[in-house]
Amino acid sequence: MALQSIMLAIAQARSVAPILEQVVQGVAAASEVALVRLWLLETAAECDFCAGQREAPTLTKELHLAASAGKSRVDGTEYSSLTGRAHRIALGERKIGRIAQSGEPLLIPEVHPEQPWVADPDWLRREGVQSFAGQPLNCRGEVLGVLAVFSRTKFTEEEFQWLRTFADHAAVALWNARAFAELNRLRGQLELENEYLHEEMKHALHFGEIIGSSGSLQKVLQQVELVAATDATVLILGESGTGKELIARAIHDRSPRRKHPLIKVNCGAIPHELFESEFFGHVKGSFTGALKDRMGRFELADGGDLFLDEIGEIPLALQAKLLRVLQEKQFERVGDTRTRTVNVRIIAATNRELKREVDAGRFREDLYYRLTVFPIEVPPLRERNEDIGSLALHFLERSARRISISPPRLTRAHIDKLQRYDWPGNVRELENVIERATILARVSGQLNFDLPATTPRRISTAIPSAKPPEPKPEILTRAQLKQEETQNILAALEKSNGKIFGSGGAAELLGMRPTTLASRLRALGLQKRFVQSSD
Repeated sequence: MALQSIMLAIAQARSVAPILEQVVQGVAAASEVALVRLWLLETAAECDFCAGQREAPTLTKELHLAASAGKSRVDGTEYSSLTGRAHRIALGERKIGRIAQSGEPLLIPEVHPEQPWVADPDWLRREGVQSFAGQPLNCRGEVLGVLAVFSRTKFTEEEFQWLRTFADHAAVALWNARAFAELNRLRGQLELENEYLHEEMKHALHFGEIIGSSGSLQKVLQQVELVAATDATVLILGESGTGKELIARAIHDRSPRRKHPLIKVNCGAIPHELFESEFFGHVKGSFTGALKDRMGRFELADGGDLFLDEIGEIPLALQAKLLRVLQEKQFERVGDTRTRTVNVRIIAATNRELKREVDAGRFREDLYYRLTVFPIEVPPLRERNEDIGSLALHFLERSARRISISPPRLTRAHIDKLQRYDWPGNVRELENVIERATILARVSGQLNFDLPATTPRRISTAIPSAKPPEPKPEILTRAQLKQEETQNILAALEKSNGKIFGSGGAAELLGMRPTTLASRLRALGLQKRFVQSSD
């Protein structure tokens, strides 16, 4: 058989499919060849045909029929089908499986239909098959597959050796093609990661470092340390602007996954029709605009963490697919049949009440429980009052560096004013206020925070009653307000016998969180007095 030209052609190929086709078509071009087939040793997930059958996933490698060629001398039927009972052969099973298992070639110079290994005696008779040759595709100590030839003439020893040489060339070409495909995949992944990281660098320090020493923040950081070492799914809860992404980054940076990427998906910024492609990727031509294969965020995050910000915005239709990935670690790209497996830990975040979304039918209950394995609630800034000074100083110094000026002086009066505000926009709002004041200070040289005295309240739409107007309350000074608050807190502590937390505690009597009450005790200088009185 003249195989030199085929060997030259496959040596120049850079992808697996053309190599397989050229190998079987080239060998089948010889008039004496009835059938030539090539099996690859791979898992069902790697086989294009088996992956499309939605069978139970398996990591066991078997022989999968990848290419077939030949032509019937009876009716001209082309033997190109890859389906049927010969598609999948286990190692050691039948003659093809034994060749793959041993890594040794097999020549049967005289084939008889009555021999026990023959699967289809009638076909052998019709096609006049006289001999069989099977060659393993060996490369670098690994069996990649098996090449089998059914011939209408007897194989000579010289032809068998030529087939051995040809199989060796085919194995090297397959190895190189797979290596080339892997390089292309890694190159594409690197390009996407670089593109993603360039995008993320704009926002990577949006809140700066995690700053503060309040008890509520320290409790959150303790939870971060606990969960970071695990693979548990984390749900970060908190109002908008509290720094949920910083908490996600802190979990990632303290985890064994820190050598792999932390990939972010802002679920609230993705058009609904592109959610599936963004999450799982797509193949070329799967929809208008899909000009090339593209991996999704799950593949990019393989080995690392995937941060799903604003997870409450995910369409209900996609939530089932997300649940499957969380449970089985498997998915398919849009337009593809191949099932892919990833090792990703999910860190989700939301400012919504997800349980209320579940009750309203807008969020799957099973997904909700899968996400809330380890919830972390980030406190709003109004409950971290003692952290405002540190945060303000940090943002002031950073804003000054950004516009190349010396930081304006931040006084105690400035901090007091910032602490009197409720910060509905939380840390993000504080950063914006500081940055605006720093820019304006370039002219005046002094900081000026233009803030309402208190957080604006909703205007009541209730119909006013006919009661006579009550007299306007006396205007109190700041010192009087502080004294009044002190007396009120002390009264609550006295009534609760010094108990802050739990039922009947001072925090419950005052209608505030225990952590907030503890912060106010420190701010009002009552902490030491309270501790002494409770001994």
